Amino acid sequence: MQTALRLEPVTRDNVWAACQLTVRPGQDDVVAPVSWSLAQAYTMPDVAWPRLIYDADQLVGFIMAAFAPDHESALYHSFLWRLNVGAEHQGKGYGRFAVEALCEEALRRDQPRLVVSYHQHGPEGFYRRLGFRVTGEHIFDEIVAERILCSGPAAGQAGQESRRRAASVPPSLA
Repeated sequence: MQTALRLEPVTRDNVWAACQLTVRPGQDDVVAPVSWSLAQAYTMPDVAWPRLIYDADQLVGFIMAAFAPDHESALYHSFLWRLNVGAEHQGKGYGRFAVEALCEEALRRDQPRLVVSYHQHGPEGFYRRLGFRVTGEHIFDEIVAERILCSGPAAGQAGQESRRRAASVPPSLA
């Protein structure tokens, strides 16, 4: 049962517990460990937004976004970079909560969409249920999907831009 769900920054008091978080067997080949994500975040503090997912006082997961509104690729303006929900906590709505909270953060940062990428045999169904739609783009060997976060001119412009980019993805990235 969900009680007090919240996202919290990673601190020296909770980093050890964060690094001990593990996903289900078989998922570790499609999502990097939290320790790797935190190392990346440490090297890009102006881009990375790592947060721990708590239910009351229990650590249940990790989410990290990239917010780089000046990046040459619009994919990285508002990007769901990592989502790890502990093996014993999966299927309880924690991932959904974290993604919705991330959408709120993106809107707070005036981003009209949130982008995610995943392996072909990864969590596509999960992201589809949350409103993400495949764009036709690929990042390395991952499928790119987006969720439009607002309505009106900004959303229309974001959708048109996404369709234009998808139509011009070089064959080497497809």
